[in-house]
Parts: sequence; structure tokens; C-alpha cells
Amino acid sequence: MDSWQHAFVLHSFPYSETSIILDFFTEKKGRVRVLAKGARSHRSKLKGILQPFTPLLARWSGKSEIKTLCSAESVSLGLPLNGLMLYSGLYINELLSRMLVYDIDYSILFYDYLHCLQCLAGAKNLPESTLRCFELTLLSQLGYGVDFLHCADSGEPINDTKTYRYQEEKGFTISELLDNYSFNGRELRALSEKKFTNMDMLRAAKRFTRIALKPYLGGKPLKSRDLFRQYFK
Repeated sequence: MDSWQHAFVLHSFPYSETSIILDFFTEKKGRVRVLAKGARSHRSKLKGILQPFTPLLARWSGKSEIKTLCSAESVSLGLPLNGLMLYSGLYINELLSRMLVYDIDYSILFYDYLHCLQCLAGAKNLPESTLRCFELTLLSQLGYGVDFLHCADSGEPINDTKTYRYQEEKGFTISELLDNYSFNGRELRALSEKKFTNMDMLRAAKRFTRIALKPYLGGKPLKSRDLFRQYFK
């Protein structure tokens, strides 16, 4: 039996009449899939606790791919995400569900995730900057980071006034071609520092993270993006 772990619910779906299968994102064990027996029954102490964005302490047992949840309790009230912030949180959860391998320690990323949720919960403006920062952190933590400050061909520092084109698994090379894969040096510096001081920088960051995440998400569209589109109708 594992010891208590800090955890958040990334995703869940019903199993049998009264049980739930959940994907946890945990502090020490990373992404873990567990079966919560009887969690949907009216008498279950877990009813209402196993929700996204609620900080949990959880224990489970088993050596198979799907563990058995032994116990769970909320550490505090769920983080208050509403409207656009709620959809943003669901988007982050879907990214993690798609990209994290089961039973790998992502302890640093776990606290980056917690910080992201806290920023969304306390946000007074649009969540774009918070989302872009987390996407860049996710890519870096999973080993998909990019050098934004040096030309991949020459190794020379990027020049703010020049244009560079992103090439998957290589980086940024100087180019005169202007397309969706092209970024100027100022935009690359903003990506490196995760400081987006205006809407142009935010748009460039969104363009880059969409490109960089695409190979790791597969061809299946993200459900949370559909929710975003519905929100902005």
C-alpha cells in the first residue's frame, strides 16, 4: 500500500453502477489511474470530494495498471474556477492527461500545476499569460524544451530585429520566409523569459505553443478547446 500522496483529479469516468475510475496527478507518483469503488453511491464518504481542482490527500494499493483507491480526503476547498478560468483549468488538465506517462515522478511539474491553478483562481484578467507560461513549462519539464536565445544553425545569439523560423526537433533558424512558423527575435526573447508585455507577444506565444504541442497531442482534437469556442460564441 502506498503512503499518502498530495493529488488532484485530472479526469474521471463512471465504472459499473457505483464506482469511478480516476486519473490522479500526484506529487511523487505523477499520473496514476485508480478505481474508487462505491464512490458514486449515496452513502460514500468520497461523494463530492473526487472533483477536479480540489487539493487531495490520497492512498491506493495494487501493482496493476489500475490501482485501487484506499482512502482520500480534501486538504482544502476546491480552487474557485469559474467561467473562462474553469475552461482554462480543464484545458490544462486535458494537456496533462494527454502528455504525462503513468507512474513517473513529475514532482516539480506538480507544483507548477498548483501554481497555475492558483493564478487562474485569482486572475482578474484574461488567462492567456498564465496558460502560455504553463505550456512552456510543461514542454520544458517533459524534455521538449527549445533554445529561444540562439540560432540553431550558427549558435549565435538571436537578433531582435531578425526573423527566425521554427523547425521541429531542431529549433529556430534565421529565415526571410514569413509564415505561421516565423518569429522575430523580440518574440523569441519574450518566450524565453515568459514575459508577454502586449497582445502581439501573447499571440506569438500562443502560435508557438500550438505548434510545439501538436506532435505530442496526436490527431485527436482537444475537447476543452471546443468549450472555449462555445464560451466565446
